[in-house]
Amino acid sequence: MTVNASLTEKLAVFAAEASYDTLPPEVIAATKQRILDTIGVALAGSTAPGCDGARKTILAEGARGTSTLWASGERVGSRGAAFVNGMHAAALDYDSVYERGSVHPDIVVVPAAWAVAEQVGADGRAFLAAVVVGNEIACRLGAANLHNKGWFYTSVHGVFGAAAASAKLLGLDADGIANSLGLALSRAGGTQQALIEKSLAKRAQSGFAAEAGLFAAQLAAAGISGPREAIEGKFGFHTLYGEGDPDILVDKIGGHFESMSVAIKKYPSCTANHVPIDLLIDTADDNDLQPDDISSVEISLSPFADQLVGAAFDPKDNPQVAAQFSIHYSAASALLRRRLGIAEIQDNAVFDPLVADFIPRIGVTVDADNAGKFAPAGITIKTSSGDTITRRLDNVPGTPANPLSDAQVAAKFRDCAAFGLNPLGAAEANALAATLGSLDERNCLDGILEGR
Repeated sequence: MTVNASLTEKLAVFAAEASYDTLPPEVIAATKQRILDTIGVALAGSTAPGCDGARKTILAEGARGTSTLWASGERVGSRGAAFVNGMHAAALDYDSVYERGSVHPDIVVVPAAWAVAEQVGADGRAFLAAVVVGNEIACRLGAANLHNKGWFYTSVHGVFGAAAASAKLLGLDADGIANSLGLALSRAGGTQQALIEKSLAKRAQSGFAAEAGLFAAQLAAAGISGPREAIEGKFGFHTLYGEGDPDILVDKIGGHFESMSVAIKKYPSCTANHVPIDLLIDTADDNDLQPDDISSVEISLSPFADQLVGAAFDPKDNPQVAAQFSIHYSAASALLRRRLGIAEIQDNAVFDPLVADFIPRIGVTVDADNAGKFAPAGITIKTSSGDTITRRLDNVPGTPANPLSDAQVAAKFRDCAAFGLNPLGAAEANALAATLGSLDERNCLDGILEGR
């Protein structure tokens, strides 16, 4: 690397030099676990509103390709597969998240990398290394941004991760990966407006980024150049999209892995709901609270979390998305059912009259002094007997400070695999999980998900 290398070039050198053999074993292990989780949530999300329409749109092109649609096993072109699998993986808001940078890297990087790996016949070790590289770049870009003007960070940063992972699997050197990142700048996009309006566009944005990043790498492989200062240039990413800290972006890259802080979600809901859900379920269990025992519930959120999930619950247009981005619905489900899983974000559960009757008991307080995003958060329950129960939790479930156990991750995968286009029984799900857990022993990814 030259002394005056641009940030884009430094990221490209990191991506080019990383390999399965040089990456820390714990990083590989965490990446494998999140790949399992990503495919699981994609299987479950394949029948969510809008998702089968996206699949049929790609199939209608009639192009027989080498890349697999995970939920159906059908083969299409690599870009179409990256889009569909990325959208399916995002649909239930059950996918992994990097809290510091507000990025969901896996639902962009894994679909793109898987599609290219099938296209070129890459082995499992090359695939894993590419996913590590792509996730690290997406996470660091998210962490480095100092102010968000309303971009949807998963797609706006994920496209660079997908480009780097795809370029690596295509065999490009540092120069080629730099061109891929430069080309990805022209395709970076995604907006939080889709979240605010509870539209299905929200779940499509990860698919757009996966497809765009993969295509950027393919174009670079064909000899098309991209800007060399895509990040810090006069009209580069940090100028146009939001001020960024270059030290956070590249400091100790290759030695320290921000992606180790990516959390596996415990609930199929916006992360801003997770701490209150956990607190409410635990409190209901510990005190054996029945709905009639509860007079009122007050939930304390950060301003950031309130912006995402604090609005009034209105499920009439897009009930599933509305439920996933509502603290009122999440709290009602947690207290009425003592769970919030995939079954609880289906239309019949969302429109349950008991939920509508209970929601007026739920209030939200915005803690202006809470500088956190998703945690800390707190709850206060007033019971019909006059008692007050107050609890607070400082760490989101699934984060390194409050991790899910291996058994919880495995149970989540089985639950996810039981839904979607081709539901699996527990034994089939366990067998697929075992295969995905041993990707580094496979000569290729071909056939793992075909025929589903």
